[in-house]
Amino acid sequence: MSIITNQPAKMGSYSEEDVLFLLKDLSHIELEDSTINREIKVQSGQHYSESLPIEYQPPKEYVDLFWQSATEYKRKVALCVGIVAEQIYQAKGSQATLVSLARAGTPVGILIKRYIKLRYGISLPHYSVSIIRDRGIDENALHYILSKHPEGSIQFVDGWTGKGAISIELSKACNLYEKNYQVKLDDTLAVIADPGHCTSLFGTREDFLIPSACLNSTVSGLVSRTVLNEQYIGKNDFHGAKYYRELLASDVSNDYIDLITDEYPAIIHEAENIALQRKHQDIKNAFLGMQDVKQIQAEFGIDNTNYIKPGVGETTRVLLRRIPWKILMRDPASPYVKHILMLAAEKSVEVEAYPEMNYLCMGLIKSFKGTSK
Repeated sequence: MSIITNQPAKMGSYSEEDVLFLLKDLSHIELEDSTINREIKVQSGQHYSESLPIEYQPPKEYVDLFWQSATEYKRKVALCVGIVAEQIYQAKGSQATLVSLARAGTPVGILIKRYIKLRYGISLPHYSVSIIRDRGIDENALHYILSKHPEGSIQFVDGWTGKGAISIELSKACNLYEKNYQVKLDDTLAVIADPGHCTSLFGTREDFLIPSACLNSTVSGLVSRTVLNEQYIGKNDFHGAKYYRELLASDVSNDYIDLITDEYPAIIHEAENIALQRKHQDIKNAFLGMQDVKQIQAEFGIDNTNYIKPGVGETTRVLLRRIPWKILMRDPASPYVKHILMLAAEKSVEVEAYPEMNYLCMGLIKSFKGTSK
């Protein structure tokens, strides 16, 4: 294992008490490209992690809908966080080290940390690190964490599951890390919602709206998606990201955290009971979502499952930073998809009713290769 020279970046609008970002600050580098240019490059072979999308700045009506949704579902989110946090604490106690997968995992990791501090009076260490589909996890970040907490037990955290690509990537990365460094890591991913049935550690398996999925950096500490581009990231560097200081006036990251944590006293008892019940349940990781994905891939003539993004969170991401072709909707009347319908209307994206699927919705990405309809 190499000597650790990296240090946590002083970036983002969260307090360092809440999270330390193990990322290289690339704020001074122009990495953004227009959504359509970036989509064409990615579909032509450039890896998505080598550049960044331009951050979508929503209109006031959309921000208002975010706050309406956050207020409406704050107790449900708090309960799901509490259920996950109780399970983590039951399994690992004060030895747990929370490691969020940037960036959707970062606010969830903070919420788990805050719950455990309130409930058990213990402030667990919490880091945010990069994991990238097809390229794995940031091993330099893992080296750093293990050097600081050699007796700790890492708990990986993300926001939600879609098809399960990141769960699979995490398992591969942990196996590779053990092979290379003889250190065994727990690859169980803790999430608020697991509609894809990809993990055994979740708050709910309902495909519901986690309000932090509605926005980009302005609800994730003003930190961009993570970047792995050899032009800027050396072999001993952490993966990179940008800190969007210019968006500070629009930042709701800490307000959102406070909104959810204020609900904790009301849900602690229920969260503890549900977590205890889970101990006696035989929870399977059946990756059920892939069955829906394969069916839709065949039905719509889509050549790559990467163009199919299932679930409320992933469909939102498609509309915020990709070029959508179509949105499939199990129930357009569901309160969890109001923001998706608003975004689809704004971007003139077709919404098609598709009642026969496990997820509430799916985002289909436009192909620029002429291989999908």
